[in-house]
Amino acid sequence: MDGRPTKLAIIGAGAVGTAIAYSALIRGVARTVALMDVKATKVAAEVLDLSHGLEFVPRADVIGSDDFAVCADADVVVLTAGAKQKPGQSRLELAEATIGLTHTILPQVLEVAPDAIYLMVTNPVDIVTHAALKVSGLPPNRVFGSGTVLDSSRLRFLVADHCGVAVQSVHAYVVGEHGDSEIPLWSSAMIGGVPLTQWTPLPGRPPMDDAARERIRHEVVHAAYRIIEGKGATNYAIGLAATRIVEAVLDNEHRVLPVSTVATGFPGLEDVCLSLPTVVAREGAYKRLEVPLSDEERAGLLASAETLRQMQTRFGL
Repeated sequence: MDGRPTKLAIIGAGAVGTAIAYSALIRGVARTVALMDVKATKVAAEVLDLSHGLEFVPRADVIGSDDFAVCADADVVVLTAGAKQKPGQSRLELAEATIGLTHTILPQVLEVAPDAIYLMVTNPVDIVTHAALKVSGLPPNRVFGSGTVLDSSRLRFLVADHCGVAVQSVHAYVVGEHGDSEIPLWSSAMIGGVPLTQWTPLPGRPPMDDAARERIRHEVVHAAYRIIEGKGATNYAIGLAATRIVEAVLDNEHRVLPVSTVATGFPGLEDVCLSLPTVVAREGAYKRLEVPLSDEERAGLLASAETLRQMQTRFGL
């Protein structure tokens, strides 16, 4: 990537794919943003709409097509194409249709972008990422999922709102499945360097007690369902989250993000894709951090892995 303009390719010009393209343009993540979708009229309209705003963002080109050739030589490919989640439907229930799409799409993209980093942003992301690793034959650092990056952002927002601080001052992670079995890591969560378990409420603010933590956990887990019920899809926040991951790759940031990939070296987790804090840089998701866990968190993480393992078995992965 050194010495030449960067290229971001996005497969799927739906609500999530276009949100990623939009946020990538605003943040100036890549010199070229390419959209690919089987609906030629739709992708052409989205490219035209985005292009009309190029005066107001860092220098970039937007291209699009219903042909995979538009992704040629991309540095990062983001796959958002998948079955749409319906109100009340779990992410895991989407698995079969989306796995089938992954088997169809990925080999065609690999032909034109063999050296890219592949980011999966379609639900159920952990199962789809595992399928993508098998289909592509690429190493885990080059194929990984958006995981619980968005869930962790939701957690930080809710903690910040409860405690009356800026969300940027909250450091906390959600790990495991991007779904109902995910685990907030309360034992390592901090606000401005103060462990959350030792947090003294600011004047007029409620305590961060067990009841507050359980309420926040419930809101994080069910946030997507609430949004889907109200507007049909989640798109803005995941667009920003995915763009942040892409930025970490293209700018070689070595940023720690809870992305989803194989947890090699972690007993009980090696055969599934799930999220743990991971260093993300130009080579992709290349180093998992050994985050200290309480006994309850460790048990929850293993249970989350078992949920995913059962789903993988069900789909022959």
